[in-house]
Amino acid sequence: MSSLNQMELQNLRHFIGAQTNAYSKFTHYADSAVDPQIKQVLNKAAQDALSSKQKLMSFLV
Repeated sequence: MSSLNQMELQNLRHFIGAQTNAYSKFTHYADSAVDPQIKQVLNKAAQDALSSKQKLMSFLV
């Protein structure tokens, strides 16, 4: 795998931060939700954000 240039690294850090933020917010919203269907959708969105973050982090290895 080729190394990342400075702009690619900066963009990757930005995307990882955005997914981390999304995971936190969706988790918080899911914890606050009363409707079970809404809670399920928000938990799924949180897991998707976490999965995306992990995939993006794999580019740093």
